[in-house]
Amino acid sequence: MSDYLETLNEPQREGVINTEGPCMIIAGAGSGKTRVLTFRIAHLIQSKNVDPFNIMALTFTNKAAKEMRDRIEKVVGGDARNLWMGTFHSVFARILRAEAHHLGYPNNFTIYDTDDSKSLLRSVIKEMGLDDTLYKVNTVYNRISSAKNRLISWQDYLNNPIFAADDVANMRPEIGNIFKAYVLRCFKSGAMDFDDLLFNTDKLFKEHLGVLNKYQHRFQYMLVDEFQDTNLCQYFIIRKLSSVRENICVVGDDAQSIYAFRGADITNILNFEKDYPELRIIKLEQNYRSTQTIVEAANSVIAKNKAQLPKNIWTANEEGNLIELIKAVSDNEEGKLVASSIFEEKMQHQYKFSDFVVLYRTNSQSRAIEEALRRMNIKYKVVGGLSFYQRKEIKDMLAYLRYSLNQQDEASFRRIINLPKRGIGDSTIDKIVVAANDHAISIWEVLENAPSFLGSGRAVNAIEDFVTKIKRFTIEIQNKDAYEAAAEIAKSSGLLKELYEDKTVEGLSRYENVQELLNAIKEYVEDPEKEDKSLNAFLQEVSLLTGQDEDKDQDPDKVTLMTIHMAKGLEFKNVYIVGMEEDLFPSQLMLSSRSELEEERRLFYVAITRAQKKLFLSYALTRYRFGRLKNCEPSRFLDDINGRFIKVSTKFGGVESLAPNPNFARSFVSGMKKTIQSQPVAKTTYKPAADFAPSDTAGLKEGMKVEHPKFGFGTVTKMEEVGSERKARIHFTDFGEKTLLLSFAKLKIHEN
Repeated sequence: MSDYLETLNEPQREGVINTEGPCMIIAGAGSGKTRVLTFRIAHLIQSKNVDPFNIMALTFTNKAAKEMRDRIEKVVGGDARNLWMGTFHSVFARILRAEAHHLGYPNNFTIYDTDDSKSLLRSVIKEMGLDDTLYKVNTVYNRISSAKNRLISWQDYLNNPIFAADDVANMRPEIGNIFKAYVLRCFKSGAMDFDDLLFNTDKLFKEHLGVLNKYQHRFQYMLVDEFQDTNLCQYFIIRKLSSVRENICVVGDDAQSIYAFRGADITNILNFEKDYPELRIIKLEQNYRSTQTIVEAANSVIAKNKAQLPKNIWTANEEGNLIELIKAVSDNEEGKLVASSIFEEKMQHQYKFSDFVVLYRTNSQSRAIEEALRRMNIKYKVVGGLSFYQRKEIKDMLAYLRYSLNQQDEASFRRIINLPKRGIGDSTIDKIVVAANDHAISIWEVLENAPSFLGSGRAVNAIEDFVTKIKRFTIEIQNKDAYEAAAEIAKSSGLLKELYEDKTVEGLSRYENVQELLNAIKEYVEDPEKEDKSLNAFLQEVSLLTGQDEDKDQDPDKVTLMTIHMAKGLEFKNVYIVGMEEDLFPSQLMLSSRSELEEERRLFYVAITRAQKKLFLSYALTRYRFGRLKNCEPSRFLDDINGRFIKVSTKFGGVESLAPNPNFARSFVSGMKKTIQSQPVAKTTYKPAADFAPSDTAGLKEGMKVEHPKFGFGTVTKMEEVGSERKARIHFTDFGEKTLLLSFAKLKIHEN
């Protein structure tokens, strides 16, 4: 038996050695999932003599893929580098690079990130003469993205009367035509967005069976990490690729499925056995991360969900401390109490600041926590801020590099055509785009023949100079390595000079950022593990970076602040979950159906199971929301925790100690609800009709009758506008007066 098998418990070992046929490994939080997945791949290579080129392993972050590859390499050596391992997007992009010509794309197609896609959509909406306040870019983008993730093409969308009726009801009847124009413009630009990397892979395999057959026989074994986070498109591709041999192994935990808003479909894991009747199911139920108290408290929470796979998570770890509940009068006091608790815990137990994390449901909650930590001189870092590759100067430089590689890239063209300023205004750019559309040619062809289409003048001279530069840059890329070419483009484009001449602190920072980008390209070129050192390969890697891949903090000893969604897959000795209040957690946007509420509960379960040693929960009796002070009720999720695992903090807030008892959570929360109750509350929860559908609220006025999926029927008593947002004050028959933000509220308007 290989040495690595000796380190596994029995279910883990079973998950490693049973390599043939379909297998689902249900991996509870902290159960050693990564170890099993890693050793399973190592076992295939070392003991089964499977060629790494014949193994595909898919995950959701480059960081996770690198960690697994490094672990595998320690077992099997350099052969691990030959695995087809990476994120769904990076692996499928690799396939498309080789096969894109079957779909009419160039093999050096550009990959548009979210900003690029939204920029192009903004142009399409403007050119179609549509109202951009009605056709908001984010709304349109999300609608198109959702369709692609469900494998709905623009043709399917336009031919579907249900989609058409839905768009008309939402006063956006042109969504389908925008979808069509956007896709055709991407195609014309030789570009794919993130969703296309999946959609087009499925299309490739569906329309070109010879290509599918090639990859079906190449990949003898498939492994999928975090399977509960897959969407419909990802699952269809996985099924197609594995259908010949059916050596497919999926690893995941339905209790940690928290990305429905990104298109993740929990039914993929819940119904996996229906698609594979011969499925072997292996359950990893021993938690190695947390104390018994934390594990059992988490179990008591997730047990309230109906849609789940049965499992019994347990641990042999110490019993540990009870969960501490901190109550505060306001959100600002909550910040102070949490900061004080962190400081005292650190001093008493010799922890590092990096042993603490503060988790919240929404990013806006970090303000009070940040202010309190700063006042106490506690260092912290906020995860999920603006990443390096999303900074303007970096995106500008990348656009120059991308356009030098692919002159059909419209998004990059728009970004750099007048950067640095060269006298080419918006009206000239619009004329270029119109000329390209009218003559059914590319924008680049118009630029190359500018005098023929635009006449003469200063702008035309500037365009000719720009074209000459781009052609020279293309030659530089062909004749020099990625770093040398990028350095020359940075210099000759004028970007570096413009940034260098800006002597402000911000200007210096931007200049240093571009220099840091060039450093990154230099490191990429000099990395012996990178087989393809081309600029195209570097740009692809940058385009596929995920949010968890860019933490380059130089001082690691800091308290971490992040949303719960960002914390998935991480662990900390001490975890603070703040804002445990109704309408905040669970979010008021996730209360219209059982499936939404159960996803919120899974999110709470994920938050709890990040803790190794101690867990703290906090809530405020009042909180500012959308500029107004709001009375708050403790979250229903506090009542989900078995009371014997909770105690009220006596160190902070002057709360009298209560002995833990089995009914603590229920009695304490219900008691708190009575003390802060300031409005009439319904005796029963309102349940809307099955056909409840929100109305468009653009025309909502005072006096109108409305229906809300949680609060029932009410009358609008006042309309308010704060900036670009509209709010309605509504008196509900059973729930009293509520102020709702119309961009979030789900209201059905009824005739008076």
